[in-house]
Amino acid sequence: MNKAIGRSISSLVLAVVLGWAPSLLADQASGFSLEQFRPSIPGDRFFGVEGADPGGHLLPRLMLLGDYAYRPLTLYSEPGDVKVGDLVKNQLIVHVAAGLTLWDRLLVAADMPLTLLNSGDNPGGYTSPSGVAAGDLRLSARVRLVGEARSLAVLSLGGHLFVPTGKTERFTGDGKVHGTPVLLFSGEIPMLAYAANVGVNIRSKSDYTNVGLGTQLVFGGAVGVLLVDRMLQIGPEIYGTTLMVGSERFGRATTSVEGIVGAKVRLGPMVLGAGAGPGFSHGMGTPVLRALLSVAYAPEPEKPAPPPPPPPPRKPRKPADRDHDGIPDKYDACPDDPGVPSDDPTKNGCPPPPPDRDGDGIPDRDDACPDVKGVASSDPVQNGCPPDTDGDGIRDDVDACPNEKGVPDTDPQKNGCPKSVRVTEGEIVIMDQVQFKTGSAVILPISDDLLRQVAGVLAEHPEIAKVEVQGHTDSRGGKAYNRKLSQKRADAVRKWLVNYGQVDSGRLSSHGYGMEDPIADNATSEGRQKNRRVQFKILEKGNRGKSEATP
Repeated sequence: MNKAIGRSISSLVLAVVLGWAPSLLADQASGFSLEQFRPSIPGDRFFGVEGADPGGHLLPRLMLLGDYAYRPLTLYSEPGDVKVGDLVKNQLIVHVAAGLTLWDRLLVAADMPLTLLNSGDNPGGYTSPSGVAAGDLRLSARVRLVGEARSLAVLSLGGHLFVPTGKTERFTGDGKVHGTPVLLFSGEIPMLAYAANVGVNIRSKSDYTNVGLGTQLVFGGAVGVLLVDRMLQIGPEIYGTTLMVGSERFGRATTSVEGIVGAKVRLGPMVLGAGAGPGFSHGMGTPVLRALLSVAYAPEPEKPAPPPPPPPPRKPRKPADRDHDGIPDKYDACPDDPGVPSDDPTKNGCPPPPPDRDGDGIPDRDDACPDVKGVASSDPVQNGCPPDTDGDGIRDDVDACPNEKGVPDTDPQKNGCPKSVRVTEGEIVIMDQVQFKTGSAVILPISDDLLRQVAGVLAEHPEIAKVEVQGHTDSRGGKAYNRKLSQKRADAVRKWLVNYGQVDSGRLSSHGYGMEDPIADNATSEGRQKNRRVQFKILEKGNRGKSEATP
């Protein structure tokens, strides 16, 4: 008797290993998405096999689909031998889906499944799931690569992203994000439509199961007869998945194949559908029978109006030419003024423009700088000359820093640049040092003009949103003392800019680095002098105001 019980237990364990009673069922707090049927995007010809997008732009797609599966998860004590019971015997899922076509080529959609019925026989000590539960939300996109919508041959690329909104313990979700890229080939002729899909469901293999979960090959094919001016469609579909990884890949227990014979009828923008078919394998989630019922709102794009009939031929006559310049009026941009031919239709037949040597659109007779491109000005002395963007009195064409107010200089590389303050990509650079009273944070009056220039630069560059005032020291003295002194000096400079420079305090922060960041050798007096410094580091830039200047 004990041996017989032992053999029965061994058979059941063997069945678990082979996938007929998956080991994942041993943990009732865990599970996976049982449903193998993934409805096509609203507006497609078939139920479970995707096709090409229906075309159009900004056309909405809505669908409500009911999916009933009979015995989608059955346990056996031996493969194909003795049935232990149905862990899931009846399952009813309602899919609520919506989509939108864009630019007559792209289709985006979302599908939310809701399990209304989930019941079983609690076989072999396992508890069957029950109750209403949401499934994994599916987000989809598809782009038509080759061919026109509803044409003989169309190649499209699609993809689905599954968001874990379902319940693993109720077999309505995987509990993990996974995605499926799909290649789609479809087409239509006056009385026949077809579609074929192949893709990969990139799905992580669970650590609590030997079979059934993991990356899967997804495939499907369908054909339908189109009747009653293409408003009625009838035909079969076959689709399925098979595991691609692990020792059980492409095995019988990890392969699901189903078939459906369905019909859809179009009534204006509404499409009603019904279908049913069997499962051809014992893979997990494959039912003995599946039945589908759907209603969709899927308006088709309007057909382009036929071109108008050509006008009756007119008797040839000599073209009109009012200004007698040899260019017919219908091609003459200046039909009342004699002109010259031009390849530009807006200038053909117009008088030639006055000379403009620099090509800035201002005739030489009115151009104060006829050999340098400039801009128009009401001042005759500046008309046609380059602008002065920073308003420092030095024209941009000779200003080495056209976005920063500066002063004249005989050196062309410095002409028009500030003497003491420059703006770079990441810093407001000061050419002189901020001077402090020895061993303290008191700013000497000699540095007031330098700090006023820094405040002016911040006023001219509102796009600089955040600046850190940094204090640095040389290596003489203790580390703690230098850090404290550099912090006080950075705080003092920030306070000066806020109180006297009228800089928004929210744009400034201060930090003392002590002797941590030398820029010169502390072994020499010159190096120590350089290391005792204040720097203005740009931390953040915005899009407001004028664009940043790049010297």
